[in-house]
Amino acid sequence: MNIEEYRTYCLSKKGVTEEIPFPKLSNVLVFKVLGKMFTATDINTFSSFSIKCKSETIEELRAEYPSMQEPSYFSKNHWSNVIMDGTISDKLLYEWLDISYNLVVTNLPKKLKLELKKK
Repeated sequence: MNIEEYRTYCLSKKGVTEEIPFPKLSNVLVFKVLGKMFTATDINTFSSFSIKCKSETIEELRAEYPSMQEPSYFSKNHWSNVIMDGTISDKLLYEWLDISYNLVVTNLPKKLKLELKKK
């Protein structure tokens, strides 16, 4: 997966927008579903990206996949940083993006879930 494939895939999901929300980190591209972040990456390097994970499986995934590491800036109990070193298949990377997206959608308020269904 390269950054364009990552970007295209994220934007293909219902209700997703992209932005660079951190003034002091102008290289960090964030993808949100109805205003809630589900993934972020450095657009200059695309050496990794952050995703939301199920808290009950996050430690197992990190043990199984050394390229999945604790994030620098997000909660280590809910987020992981995936290092793009070629050791994880694109298929699995897309699955993890789906899980991250779905976790955020599941936690949206009812009103936003209804809005998402209309899109």
